[in-house]
Amino acid sequence: MLQITIPAGEEWDEVNDMFVPHKEQVLRLEHSLVSLSKWESKWCKPFLKRENKTLEESTDYIRCMTLTQNIDPEVYNFITQDNINLISAYIEAPMTATTFTRDDKKVTNTEIVTAEIIYYWMITFNIPSEYQTWHLNRLLTLINVCNIKNQPVKKMSRKELISRNRSLNAARRSALNTSG
Repeated sequence: MLQITIPAGEEWDEVNDMFVPHKEQVLRLEHSLVSLSKWESKWCKPFLKRENKTLEESTDYIRCMTLTQNIDPEVYNFITQDNINLISAYIEAPMTATTFTRDDKKVTNTEIVTAEIIYYWMITFNIPSEYQTWHLNRLLTLINVCNIKNQPVKKMSRKELISRNRSLNAARRSALNTSG
């Protein structure tokens, strides 16, 4: 969860020709499957696609991420660039210590990932529905781990086997100071 503070300030009201003050507001945000699902149900397009979002779409995603109750919708108009930078860093953070080697992270599938696809993966791997509130990147990492662990063990090719044995033999010769 991320907590941001939207600072107090004044904004010019062009209709009434006067400054309108707004008070400081603290927002608790969660980048989760629930937020993603809310946003996609409103905009009817995949959020995880790499295309740029409009200001309205981005602001609405922050609304969907908000856990704080009874927020005046006008508050979102006062989000600062520092707030946006914090939110972007939070969304991009891996939120896990798990890493993958290149072989494990093959991305050959061009499937468009939506909330329903992620829910399908959760059902397929028997991941409890409570995990839908996890940080989205952490949930996707868990799904990737489940996928990798459920695949059959890959046999080494003859070339890989010879290469592995060659390097093991070289390491043993070096450790034992022998020539063969």
